[in-house]
Amino acid sequence: MPGVLTIDAATVCSLVSWRDAVTELRSALSDGLDPAGQPARTAVPTARGELLLMPGEHGGMAGVKVLSVAPGNDALGHPRIQATYILMDSETLTPRAVLDGAALTTLRTPALSAVAVDELAAPDAHRLVVFGAGPQAEGHVHALRAVRTIDDIRIVSRSPESATALVERLGEHGIPAAVGVAGDVSRADIIATATSAGSPLFDGAMVRDDAMVVAVGSHHPERRELDPVLMRRAMVVIEDVPTALREAGDVVLAIASGALRADRLVPLGDLIRANGPRGHRPRRAGPVVFKSVGQGWQDLVVADAVYRAFRRGSGNGNGGDGE
Repeated sequence: MPGVLTIDAATVCSLVSWRDAVTELRSALSDGLDPAGQPARTAVPTARGELLLMPGEHGGMAGVKVLSVAPGNDALGHPRIQATYILMDSETLTPRAVLDGAALTTLRTPALSAVAVDELAAPDAHRLVVFGAGPQAEGHVHALRAVRTIDDIRIVSRSPESATALVERLGEHGIPAAVGVAGDVSRADIIATATSAGSPLFDGAMVRDDAMVVAVGSHHPERRELDPVLMRRAMVVIEDVPTALREAGDVVLAIASGALRADRLVPLGDLIRANGPRGHRPRRAGPVVFKSVGQGWQDLVVADAVYRAFRRGSGNGNGGDGE
């Protein structure tokens, strides 16, 4: 498309750091963006998977992420999830940039978790257990290290080879980590779950009262990574209530079992606006859970940040080919 920037995955990641993404997402929420007022995700089944459309509008820009999810691709050597993002200005809905959507997802999901952790985790939290060994698991290590001094990292995966490979990749970045087991949650300050699991990954009774759990594994109401024991004990923070009740299996199934009530759900944006810029952390009697399903506004906020950074770097306000 003439005049439309094309921004590939490597450029997306080079233009916006983990800290930048955290700042942009937090600023959007603190400035009044209401996730509940944003368009919902649309899912369309296909013969081999599903297509997802994730639109959003904020700050004079609009956009949509188009994703394909093909579970069978793992066996074929192709990515399971592929995505493209189209960024437009709100006034004319003219496309301004096409970005690698998978890179945006890899960036914005851990960054939003880091926003929640920075708001709610103990300031001295430094022990992290990550369930999963894929891009989201790896991204969470980097994003959470942008907001806390994390020096004890355990990677837990159903595939020991994948866990070892992630430990080695982190080591190449100077980040010490080790392969862990589910029981490591008993000593963790922060637990991140980024898996495709459909049933709980660990015993929620093992999580310390002062710990925080972020769960990002699924947006399907019948799948969960966290058990009802943890959800009963925890302060449960979500992106917005209607979306959580529609898509967050950890929430939906906990409510169905009687372990959680919908009126206990706390939107992250409400906390940020109530606590103010210094992030006053409320006292609590048990752990905190942040359950995220991923929303189109998050892609939009980060895509806009990438677009602005690209234009600053190119010095060309009229756009062009940004391969």
